[in-house]
Amino acid sequence: MSKHLLPLFGIALLFLIACEPISNNSPNLVLINGNIITMDESIPKVEAIAIRADTIQNIGTTKTIKELVGENTKVIDLKGRFVMPGFFESHAHFLSLGESKMTLDLSKATNWDAVIALVAEAAENAQPGDWIVGRGWHQEKWDPVPEENIEGYPIHTILSSATPYNPVILNHASGHALFTNKYGMKLAEIDTSTENPRGGRIIRDSLKNAIGVFEEEAMLLISNKYQKYLESRTEKEINNYREKAVQLAIKECLKYGITSFHDAGSTFDEIDFFKEQIDSGKIPIRLNVMIYGKNSEIEKRIADYRIINYGNNHLTVRSIKTYIDGALGSRGAWMFSDYSDLPNHTGLNVNSISSLRKTAEIAIENGFQMCTHAIGDKGNREVLNIYEKIFKRNPDKTDLRWRIEHAQHLTRKDIPRFAELNVIAAMQGIHATSDAIFVKKRLGRERAKRGAYVWRKLIDSGATICNGTDAPVESINTIENYFATVTRQLSNGSTFFPEEKMTRMEALKSYTINGAYAAFQDDKLGSLEIGKLADITILSNNILNVSDSKILDTKVDMTIVGGKILYSRN
Repeated sequence: MSKHLLPLFGIALLFLIACEPISNNSPNLVLINGNIITMDESIPKVEAIAIRADTIQNIGTTKTIKELVGENTKVIDLKGRFVMPGFFESHAHFLSLGESKMTLDLSKATNWDAVIALVAEAAENAQPGDWIVGRGWHQEKWDPVPEENIEGYPIHTILSSATPYNPVILNHASGHALFTNKYGMKLAEIDTSTENPRGGRIIRDSLKNAIGVFEEEAMLLISNKYQKYLESRTEKEINNYREKAVQLAIKECLKYGITSFHDAGSTFDEIDFFKEQIDSGKIPIRLNVMIYGKNSEIEKRIADYRIINYGNNHLTVRSIKTYIDGALGSRGAWMFSDYSDLPNHTGLNVNSISSLRKTAEIAIENGFQMCTHAIGDKGNREVLNIYEKIFKRNPDKTDLRWRIEHAQHLTRKDIPRFAELNVIAAMQGIHATSDAIFVKKRLGRERAKRGAYVWRKLIDSGATICNGTDAPVESINTIENYFATVTRQLSNGSTFFPEEKMTRMEALKSYTINGAYAAFQDDKLGSLEIGKLADITILSNNILNVSDSKILDTKVDMTIVGGKILYSRN
């Protein structure tokens, strides 16, 4: 070849290389022959999905999607199975979920004697001075009621006798009370002169002796001692413990088809840990984390912690979690009127109104969402009032999507305010049926009927509800939670104000696209649309049309996050 032709040959070769596709555009994964509910109103149902990398490449009929299949495409024949966007767990506690699998599970204990037996067995295998930790007890679910009790709570005497050499910390199912023994109270220097902290109660007998139960902010008197014990561990021990908790939490999420998780309150240190785990590829699901801490610390550090879609869409931090009251089970929910079963007690305001206003100011100034725990009717009223004032002062700030976490008990006056203020009600279906056995006892039937877990009234007023389980307060089981949401049916077959239940589609919406909306991620997640991330859950039954009884027979067959199959039942 002439040396004069070489440059022309090189240009032609480069042109050919440029025109040659670097790789074909075939999908990595294809799902065909399915009953696929997209949650996209324009195309509500399709037969097949094509996924390339972590994104939905195409949707349509099995015939059209099969035409895209390439040599290296994995094809899954769904054989008519039900497919939906991945479940959004819109309110739960990520590390606590994992930790709950590493401590005593007291949720199945049917009475106080059963709790003591579990703790005594743990004490036999513990070293003197080691803390014995458990979670899940609920005095309203025991049969029989402890013979010696104050407000339904047992007295520590028998527990202390069974654990003379170890401090004990047993967290209430709600997370808003704890039980400790004589050893634990001695470490915390609790006696008849110890005052109730603001927003908390030490439960006492007639002689002012602490019985072992500490509610709300009073829990810190004991938990701070336990925290110091934990901090005495080496950094390696602490990280190993956290890593184990993370993996246990992930396992539970994937088992139940959860692809995105709203973590309802983590410290800056825990957020740093999550980032490290994501950098190491150890957290495959998507976390949306609410910052939890004191106003002074949040104000100082918040500018460095606005984190959007970090680690290839695996971590977002753009919200603040706080509390106005406690839980109904421990009579900490802040009510307008006295508890029906405890006269002269209206619950607890755990954070002052001025403190919550300050949190709201920090949030609005830094472009953060505010997520406030409010369970009682007065607690919800006060939070709505704070939000309304902040919104009026900042008319230029829009699309805020502020939330009330739980929103369990509302007055008729406040129900329409959620839609009017565009405040999201982050509720948990399973709480209604789990709490039902004591709600009427706490509130009386008429008050409960008017305002307890009023999903129907909220939806009809135009409010947005996102769904979750509050795990480990309740099981993270998505199927049980969905069942509770659409039936409000208890284990004994009775129903809890069934007029307030959601329709099947409303419940599915609350668990998918509404969860994505509540996390500012509805542009990427929550529905199966071209260009969105391929987070998908495959179920054994069509939960939109099987009988109520068969919903509970439904299994999660497969969980896909970002186009990767992370869980398969078979």
